[in-house]
Amino acid sequence: MGLTLIQKSDPSRPKRNPKVALVLAGGAVSGGAFKVGGLKALNDFLVGRKVTDLDIYVGLSAGAMLSVPLAAGISPDEFVKVLEGTSTRFDQLRPVDFYQPNWQEFVSRPAKFTFDLLTYLPSISVELAKALPGLPEALGKSAREFLRRPSYTRFEKLAIQLIDHVSPTREIPALTNHIPSGLFDNSGLERWMRRSLERMNLPNDFRAFERKRHKKLYISACDLDTAERAIFGADENCEITISQAMQASTALPGFYKPARINGIDYVDGGVRHTANIDVAIEKGADLIICYNPFRPFLNRIDADEEGSSYFADGRYLADRGLKVVLNQVFRTLLHSRLKLGIQRYLADDRFKGDIVLLEPREHDANFFAVNPLAFWKRAEAVHHGFESVRRTIEQNFTQLHDLLARYGLEMSQEAARRKANKLRRERGWKEQSDLSEPALRLVS
Repeated sequence: MGLTLIQKSDPSRPKRNPKVALVLAGGAVSGGAFKVGGLKALNDFLVGRKVTDLDIYVGLSAGAMLSVPLAAGISPDEFVKVLEGTSTRFDQLRPVDFYQPNWQEFVSRPAKFTFDLLTYLPSISVELAKALPGLPEALGKSAREFLRRPSYTRFEKLAIQLIDHVSPTREIPALTNHIPSGLFDNSGLERWMRRSLERMNLPNDFRAFERKRHKKLYISACDLDTAERAIFGADENCEITISQAMQASTALPGFYKPARINGIDYVDGGVRHTANIDVAIEKGADLIICYNPFRPFLNRIDADEEGSSYFADGRYLADRGLKVVLNQVFRTLLHSRLKLGIQRYLADDRFKGDIVLLEPREHDANFFAVNPLAFWKRAEAVHHGFESVRRTIEQNFTQLHDLLARYGLEMSQEAARRKANKLRRERGWKEQSDLSEPALRLVS
């Protein structure tokens, strides 16, 4: 389903001054750009109150990179310009910011391995020389027992004692311990966010930011050494800056080295949670709009089912190789956690609000095929995200309109159509006609 509505509120008892939260999950580069296009589509439907006028913003990973600008008042239209480098308000996100090589570890770790290896042989030679004189006393009893009555058990005992006596106390340098902790360094993203906030004359401090913007902003990451989730915000952990929190949240393991900030190593917030809907609930949100760009692809292989859709001309996903297999597995793990979380919110009697969950369709082969870390695919992902979400909202307009209206969010199909046509003319986009009919899932 492209759209899931979780309705737990009582329409007959509307809340006074309800709080609306926007929760943005991860998505790397293409997923983040897909969200930009989708948020642009959603924003076009809104009349009056826009996605920059909500009460609470919660982001992790790529969602953190978007939640900060949105809370700062940067509209999805403006963020499209940020990706293009034509924005006059926010700095352009450049490939050098995203793909900054982890030079320090690529130099220091091989050098350390070489040094350890070169000093290992001399050190164990000294230890062996010191151990040889004590061999007769250490092995005498076991050696005599073996000579009197030879057996495998006595030989094994003798061999173990020999190895224990002459083995060096220093371990052999392991190559795996000297491999860099990540290919790239995302400190460039921190500098990009810090420069942009300075450019807008906005504080790079959670408490000062909330006082100036009157918006609650939360960013999550994972503490690598404790495996615990870290929540940064004005009334949470605010010992680091907003740009540092964004850096911590985007440190994708393997791709980026862990972000070491104030003596703590952080990795991508998606390691612990696919989204942070629970944070929005705890902060008092009555309506939560959650955008998750990663979900597994439904590759039907039932040849008897008429009208089945396939990825790559009907082949199994495994036929496309390891990259596609890992892509599907990664998406499945993230989406499974999100589904479990949704079930938990449904069973929680304390939450009496509503959740709008936006996702790609399960048959969206074009988006599934896009490399999540391909910076050069961002324009394509923006276009696809825009058309996908616009079509989803258009075909489920009545249900979504009625739900959002209860929270002061008015919607207009006509306004959205005018803006969509204008955008297509300006950018030379063609309306995508290959998008399957989105289904609506109602949960209450």
